[in-house]
Amino acid sequence: MAEEEAANSRQAEQQEQLSVVATATDDVHVLTLAGEIDHDTGDTLRQALHLPGTPRPRVVIDMRQVTFMDSSGINVLLAAHHTLARAGGWLRLAAPTDTVMRTLRIVGVDAVIDCRDTLHHALAP
Repeated sequence: MAEEEAANSRQAEQQEQLSVVATATDDVHVLTLAGEIDHDTGDTLRQALHLPGTPRPRVVIDMRQVTFMDSSGINVLLAAHHTLARAGGWLRLAAPTDTVMRTLRIVGVDAVIDCRDTLHHALAP
């Protein structure tokens, strides 16, 4: 029983973490996220979005596996959007889950940052 509880605890901790896989497709930086974006994980996303020396940076964040996002995540996304736009680039969000999309709509982020239904649509010119 104790082993099962320990395994469940490790699984819960992993779900509360944020993983970021960075790839590139046609000069677009793609960040595939999994987990939660909150006060404890916001720096992970902020670091992944830091692209110094990249001319006209274009970034798509694949959010299919993001289970939760609070105001910390909203702030990171808005700051990245403004930084990328100032550099002549852009930020798009791909396939946010219903829960995350609801949060984006409530605070109006979907009116500021381009949100697309799929990764394929987010990568389209």
